[in-house]
Amino acid sequence: MKSKMNIKSIVIMAAIGIISLFFINMSLAANTGKISVETANLRETADENAKILELLSMNDEVEVIEKTGEWYQVKAKGITGYLRQDIVTVNGEVEEKNTTSNETTNTVEESKKATEITDTEEKNPELGKQKVIEDTKLKIVPVINATDIIEVKKDEEVNVIEVVNGWACVEKETTKGWIRKEKLQKEQKQPETVAEVTPQPEKKVIKTLFVNATTVNVRKEANTSAEIVTNIPLNTAVEVMAEANGWSEVKVNGKEGYISSSLLSATKKQETSRGTSTPRKATNNTTTNTTKPAQKQAEPAAQAPVSGNGSAVVAYAKQFIGTKYTYGGSSPSTGFDCSGFTSYVYKHFGVSLPRTSGGQGGAGTAVSRSNLVPGDLVIYSGHVAIYVGGGQVIHAPRPGKTVCIVPLNQAAGSYIGARRVI
Repeated sequence: MKSKMNIKSIVIMAAIGIISLFFINMSLAANTGKISVETANLRETADENAKILELLSMNDEVEVIEKTGEWYQVKAKGITGYLRQDIVTVNGEVEEKNTTSNETTNTVEESKKATEITDTEEKNPELGKQKVIEDTKLKIVPVINATDIIEVKKDEEVNVIEVVNGWACVEKETTKGWIRKEKLQKEQKQPETVAEVTPQPEKKVIKTLFVNATTVNVRKEANTSAEIVTNIPLNTAVEVMAEANGWSEVKVNGKEGYISSSLLSATKKQETSRGTSTPRKATNNTTTNTTKPAQKQAEPAAQAPVSGNGSAVVAYAKQFIGTKYTYGGSSPSTGFDCSGFTSYVYKHFGVSLPRTSGGQGGAGTAVSRSNLVPGDLVIYSGHVAIYVGGGQVIHAPRPGKTVCIVPLNQAAGSYIGARRVI
C-alpha cells in the first residue's frame, strides 16, 4: 500500500514539473523582430520626443517584450527601450500591455516629462533653442557621410533635443535631423529688466464727420488692401482722430480704423426718392429752379463731366476692392459682375446707367483714349471698367476673381472706347 502511494506521489510530482517547465519555456519564448528602416531610434519611453538610448540599423534583431499602443517595448544590444511598431517587423503576435498599467505609466511619464521640459535648459545647457552659425545640412543619422535631409541657413533657429558624441539631434519646424554641435550657438539671454510702462496718451478727437457713401469699409490700415474691420452705412457719425495722405483715422461703434477722407463729409446727406444721396442744403432750393430754362441747362449736365467728381468716383470704387465676382451681382453684399459694379458706383453719384455692358457702351459722351481722365467709363468687347488714372482701370473681372485694379490693356479682350458719364 505504501509502495503504491509513493509511486502515485512520484507521478504527480513529475507531472507538476513537466507543466512548470512548459510555462517557464513559454514565458522565456519572447518574440523577435528586425528593424525595417535604415536607421531607428531606440527611445527611453514610448514617446517620439523621448531620450534616444541607442541607434539601430536595418535588419538589426531585437527581442520584443510587449506592445504599448503604437510602440513595442524591446531589448536590443542589451538595452531595453521603445520602438515604433511601423519600423519593426515582428515574428508572431505580441501581447498588449495591461491598460491600467499603461495609464499609470503614462501618467507618471507625462508628469516626469513636464518636469523635464520645465528644467531642460537649467539642467542641460546644451539643449533648447540655438542658432546655426553657418549654412549646413541636417543628416538623417549622426554620421558625416549620412544622407542629407534639409538645408538650414545661417542664423536660423533650431531646437536641440538630444546631444550624442558631438552630434546634436535638432528639430526644424516638423523635421528632425542631426548636426555637428560646433555649428550651433546658444543665444545669450539678456538680463531681465523691469521695463517702465509709459502710459500712452489717449488719442484726441479732432472733429466729427459723417459717411457720405451708401456703405463704407473701415480698414485696419490706411490702404485699400488692408483688412476690413467693419463697414458702416450712410450718415454714420465717426470721430476723426487724425488725417494724413487722403485717409482719416477714425473711431466708430467702439472700433478704430481708417476711412478714405473722400468718403466723409462735414454734414449728413439725405436720400432722394431714387435712392441716391444729396447734401441737406439742397432742400433749400426755391421753386424757380424748376423753370424750363433751368431744366434745359440741367439735362446736358448729366452727360458732361462735372469738375472734380471723377476722383471721387475712383475713391468710392476703390473701397470695394476684394469684393467677389458674382454673375448678375450688383451690390457688395452679393458680389458684382462687371456692369453691376459700374452701375452701382455711378448710381452713388446720381448717374443711372443701363444694367448691361452693351447698354453702358452708349451712355454719356464719347472720349478718346488719349483724353481719358479718372472716373471715365471704359468699354471693352463684352466688358466695362472705370478708369482710375495712370493707365489703369478698376473692374470686376470674372468668376473666381474679385474687384481689383489692373493695367488698361489687361482688363479684357478688345478695347472699344470710353464714355464720360459724370
